[in-house]
Amino acid sequence: MDGNWSKTAVVILCWNGKKFLEEFLPSVVQYQQADSDIVVADNASEDDSLIYLKKAFPSVKIIELEKNFGFAEGYNQAIRKIDSEFIVLLNQDVAVTENWLSPMVMMMEKDASIGAVQPRIRSHLQPAKFEYAGAAGGWIDKYGYTFCRGRIFDAVEADNDQYNEPAEIFWTSGACMIVRKKVYEQLGGLDASFFAHMEEIDFCWRLKNAGFKNMYCPHSIVYHLGGGSLAHGNPLKTYLNFRNNLIMMSKNLPQKNRAGILLVRILLDNIAALRALTGFRFSDFIAIWKAYFHYLRHSRTFTPKPSFTTKSLSHMTGVYNGSVVYRYFMKRKRVFKEIVSNNKS
Repeated sequence: MDGNWSKTAVVILCWNGKKFLEEFLPSVVQYQQADSDIVVADNASEDDSLIYLKKAFPSVKIIELEKNFGFAEGYNQAIRKIDSEFIVLLNQDVAVTENWLSPMVMMMEKDASIGAVQPRIRSHLQPAKFEYAGAAGGWIDKYGYTFCRGRIFDAVEADNDQYNEPAEIFWTSGACMIVRKKVYEQLGGLDASFFAHMEEIDFCWRLKNAGFKNMYCPHSIVYHLGGGSLAHGNPLKTYLNFRNNLIMMSKNLPQKNRAGILLVRILLDNIAALRALTGFRFSDFIAIWKAYFHYLRHSRTFTPKPSFTTKSLSHMTGVYNGSVVYRYFMKRKRVFKEIVSNNKS
């Protein structure tokens, strides 16, 4: 791989993903834009992904990692080897559209206070609807539960142009997000201890604590398959989501209100575990308790780094100062704008 890098590098992390490369990489190559590179970082795949890639797409740059580092550290390892101003983290199961990249780059160039940008993410399987992992931008409630403009838990909205304006959000989706390499490295990149899931939200929270904004760019459109590495409902996915959310909150909440928020969160998660048990979803019940066992065993290590500033969630854009769990399950609110009233999206 040569050392000449364009302004923007589109980095696709691949692990045993030949079938995804075959289906989704052609769109990325077809709509490659000027002053950008396409990079596949391979997490020590055991299939013939690299053989296929080198033969079918010789123009694509390849970074071969020596083992499967997972999503977080896989990207950290790859990005260290890239000398571009902007880095796009793009999942291996995302199809892009014409002119998908330049609106996000332009947004970053116009405002140095923007730390990350995500596009409008639609479902590859149901193109008229948003996709679970990101939709029209990520939000969070006061107890650390994440949701999206266009997706509340499992309720996904159709894209009827209701989120047609750029907006500041709390987190950008790891399915497709653009960051500044300098800021990415300044904040330590993605937290490798997460392995997978929630690491981009943790990173975006750190961005906001450092004074940067996360933005949604509606003029960029991509289509995400979802579940490319771990399918929805997989017990490992449940374990990682619950464990990593607790770690993320411990790392990023200010000390003065961290304990109180975590206590409420623990209560709500116990209710979720009981719902899984009464619904005969025994693997999810076990996964939730495994997540808590890991968290409690290592809780002392999950604290903010002394060099990082932490801020109250209530003062941040993209935060719902209430319980999305209560609004969804008790009030039966399934649409973002029913939960977040007076929203300027």
